[in-house]
Amino acid sequence: MKFFSSQLTQIISSRDARYNIKRLARFLALLFVIISAYTVIFHYIMEYEGQEFSWITGFYWTLTVMTTLGFGDITFTSDLGRAFSVIVLLSGMVSLLILLPFTFIQFFYAPWLEAQSKARAPRQLPEDTRDHIIITHFNPISRALMEKLEQYHYEYVLLEGDLGQALEYHDQGYHVVYGELDDPETYRNLRIGQAAMVVTLGSDMVNSNVSNTVREMDEDVTIVATANSADSIDLLKLAGCSHVIRMGEMMGRSLSRRTIGQDSRVHVLGRFDRLVIAEAMAYQTPLVGKTLKESQLREKMGINLVGIWERGQFIKPHPDLAIKNESVLIMAGSTDQLRSYDEFMAIYRVSDEPVIIVGAGRVGRGIAEAFDERGLDYRIIDKDPARMKEDERYILGSAEDFSVLKKAGIEQAPCILVTTHDDDMNIYLTIYARKLRPNIQIISRSTLQRNVSTLHRAGADFVLSYATMGANAIFNILERNDIVIIAEGLNVFTVKTPARLVGKTLIDSQVRQKTGCNVLSIRENDQQIVNPEPGFRISEESELVLIGTNEDEMRFMDEFRE
Repeated sequence: MKFFSSQLTQIISSRDARYNIKRLARFLALLFVIISAYTVIFHYIMEYEGQEFSWITGFYWTLTVMTTLGFGDITFTSDLGRAFSVIVLLSGMVSLLILLPFTFIQFFYAPWLEAQSKARAPRQLPEDTRDHIIITHFNPISRALMEKLEQYHYEYVLLEGDLGQALEYHDQGYHVVYGELDDPETYRNLRIGQAAMVVTLGSDMVNSNVSNTVREMDEDVTIVATANSADSIDLLKLAGCSHVIRMGEMMGRSLSRRTIGQDSRVHVLGRFDRLVIAEAMAYQTPLVGKTLKESQLREKMGINLVGIWERGQFIKPHPDLAIKNESVLIMAGSTDQLRSYDEFMAIYRVSDEPVIIVGAGRVGRGIAEAFDERGLDYRIIDKDPARMKEDERYILGSAEDFSVLKKAGIEQAPCILVTTHDDDMNIYLTIYARKLRPNIQIISRSTLQRNVSTLHRAGADFVLSYATMGANAIFNILERNDIVIIAEGLNVFTVKTPARLVGKTLIDSQVRQKTGCNVLSIRENDQQIVNPEPGFRISEESELVLIGTNEDEMRFMDEFRE
């Protein structure tokens, strides 16, 4: 009953709906006048023929004829009566069988359906809603972000300007509100003054419009926008954005950090104060063939080996885990500790050959810029002449063509990075590259999260999805901390020490046994303890830096977070 009343209120409150109801009422009134007139004429003609019937009978005859039921129990005997019957019949067919259903559907039933739809995708949030995140545009980034917000129990709302799309997203289980993106009233209905953040993920022009509209409504709310062009960053900040994220450049730099085929030195993935997360290739180093226990990395250098990547599979550490030629070591330690590793392994250089980049779009150019800063050589392939530069490192052609790959140096290259925005093409090129060079390092970009596992099966060593990276970048701003993506599905993240862990030692807490997460460092009293010993006692005002898969992270939240 409450749902019915809300729909009725929705209809009555709409000016167009009220106008349609008035037109329907006028049509019904006209129809009643016609039926009454026919009833009166029926009596006059019956008296002319010498027959006498009641007024109810006249009304009954008119309705049966107009609706074409025509039982035949009451008939005229004169030509005048029969001609009148034909007129009543034809007018009834037009008014009752054609005009009435059409008018009822257009002026009442259709608005009723629309009201039902709008009740499923409301236009406003309850007045007591606060600390929520408003997200515009549904795309892979917003989908991944909404899943992460649900994981951390943040309230969010997806703003959609198309009612049909809003209903579709609602049916998929997302919290959707229907409204225009550039209407100040929309954000007033979304309780913008009580929101924690606004995230706009459209084109640069749409994002600037949204940011400007939101900033007029609230001067303090955090606004995060994505930018496709570097030229748009300043404009978006002038429009009111607090943070502007260039996804292409961010993805490019992240993928470039995964390129480790040219040497055996450590490559930094992220920093948490004194804690450094890095990776290094074991290929042709003295570590190959040894177990983790035999490597003695912690005993000799203080380094915490937190896991090994082997062709897209993350293997958690244990003393008997063997290090192979294709193993990539994930390490955590201080700068000095990792520097000592470099001093020991720097002589084991893998290759001087250039790396191959497939795709000269925003991601590919971002990788090239990062390589230029690191002094690494590369060859970049693209079939679009507009993306070519007057640089011998740029090669025009399709990466599907072996002659183009050969010109880029596929036979000697230590690594190939596949960066197109088409996941199907990335999967195809990954399979192709793995067939051509079984030992080459393959790094791929995935637009959709669901294709990450497919790319790993195709032969990719590392895959980063556009969606996960964007979602984590935005979430970092919300939480005011850092989540470092080691690889798709494996993150380093920080949490405030849960009450259940206060006063316990690391070994007593059983964090690793219960959740699969590994504690890399502990911050307390403005100090950071890197790779704490098992007997270290966790204090109340501390913060943990952990590493784990997405599933491990969720288990930690379910196990310890209140």
